[in-house]
Amino acid sequence: MTTLPTAVNAASANHNGDRPASPAAPERPAAAPQAVPFKTWIAVLGATLGAFMAVLNIQIVNASLADIQGGIGAGIDDGGWISTSYLIAEIIVIPLSGWLAQVFSVRIYLLTNAVLFLVFSAACALAQDLSQMIVLRALQGFFGGVLIPLAFTLIITLLPKAKQSVGLALFAVSATFAPAIGPTIGGYLTENWGWQYIFYVNLVPGALMVGMLWFSLESKPMKLALLREGDWPGIATMAIGLGALQTVLEEGNKDDWFGSDFIVRLSAIAAIALALFFWIELTCKKPVLNLRLLARRNFGFGVLANFLMGTALYGSVFILPQYLARIQGYNSEQIGMVLAWTGLPQLVLIPMVPRLMKRFDARLIIGVGFALFAASNFMNIYMTTDYGSDQLFWPNVVRAVGQALAFAPLSAVATAGIEAENAGSASGLFNMMRNLGGAVGIAMLQTFLTKREQYHSNVLTPSVSLFEQATRARIDQLTQYFINHGITERADATRRAFVAIGAVVQKQAFILAFSDTFYLMGTALLVALVAVLFLRKAGHLDAGGAH
Repeated sequence: MTTLPTAVNAASANHNGDRPASPAAPERPAAAPQAVPFKTWIAVLGATLGAFMAVLNIQIVNASLADIQGGIGAGIDDGGWISTSYLIAEIIVIPLSGWLAQVFSVRIYLLTNAVLFLVFSAACALAQDLSQMIVLRALQGFFGGVLIPLAFTLIITLLPKAKQSVGLALFAVSATFAPAIGPTIGGYLTENWGWQYIFYVNLVPGALMVGMLWFSLESKPMKLALLREGDWPGIATMAIGLGALQTVLEEGNKDDWFGSDFIVRLSAIAAIALALFFWIELTCKKPVLNLRLLARRNFGFGVLANFLMGTALYGSVFILPQYLARIQGYNSEQIGMVLAWTGLPQLVLIPMVPRLMKRFDARLIIGVGFALFAASNFMNIYMTTDYGSDQLFWPNVVRAVGQALAFAPLSAVATAGIEAENAGSASGLFNMMRNLGGAVGIAMLQTFLTKREQYHSNVLTPSVSLFEQATRARIDQLTQYFINHGITERADATRRAFVAIGAVVQKQAFILAFSDTFYLMGTALLVALVAVLFLRKAGHLDAGGAH
């Protein structure tokens, strides 16, 4: 067994992505694992609980959007902003959190945002109209978004390398389990208690989170002088660029993308602002985000794989409820029960992942995870009208296993060797890109679903031509059916027969289009699997967790 070098040399070696070479030497026993104080574990648990709630609130409203829209009088097209406003605010604040935590101290910044997240969660349940709901959801996302990267930062700064795999496994519960279980919780609460309770549900665990953070986080002085040195041009261009980009992704499909002047203008704003942001960050002495971290092999390819994981993770949680509601006619609670099997197995598997990381190369575990996640999507590419909860069971279980295996090892390998001063930037980039991947994935799948439905309709329609004997026979059967069920005029019954056949064709076209979306997500995950092949072995993981 080869012992690891000192902490300084290990950091340097991990920075380069390779294990350092050392001259042959007699074997020495590995150093005993560093003990982690009880308060540190409480801080990590409290922070990951906060991250879980923040991620949960991205998806918890999705299965209940129709009920919320009805409750506040929102139209179908505008109701999407109930989710989008939260996600825009969250994506903007995530990369800022590392710097703001330095300014205000981790304790003050995290506790303040945790309390405000709970305040605006409760306020969302009291919204009276769409404009109020959008503003309150944006504020909820802005304060809740802080909880995600700071939980990740605490794990990679407070825990020794030997224990980081355990911390990252805890964080995986928020990153992959929360999106999967969100619609289940939301659907149950909406059907049995009312949509307001999907916001009230945050209050009890939130109070526990605040108590844990209050008890465990160390008090440190604020560094308000850093505000004068802040990278304000970078912050401004990032906020404008990400906000414009997210709006384009949300509204593009509804507004026919670049057929809309609004989308064209917003796209130009996003492109210019984000280009300026990259230039500022690469030339600024004290950037708000250290984008040069992306040039490190493990972190760069890890972020790419994480982005693609986000597209499939959030994309599948978007597509499945759409399919179950539109094709199978499921209500929100039934949808939630189907999606539960993409989440529940993860609770069993995620605690086992740190042990697997001690026995096997983390890259192998990541590769198996992405392969299974991709396979779960390919299992759904031959859907039919009878494809419901029973048929989705095994694909959902396979998806759960893949997600559980992929996330924690990917996080560990990507962040191996990240210095303490770069932890905030690394956390912000890693978590922002996963959420941004989800936003891009949902927008892409919405457009893809629409285009493929149109394509399949055009292919199927000639097969139901009046020149076909089978079509004429089916029209006669349906006409007689409607006459037998109370339609007195034959012309009216015939018209209804045509409408019924049109609905069948459209339903079949949508089923084929949904199958195509799963094929697309599976392909994206295969690309992520290729990115995983470029990862180098991380030194501290190779030693089985010894430090």
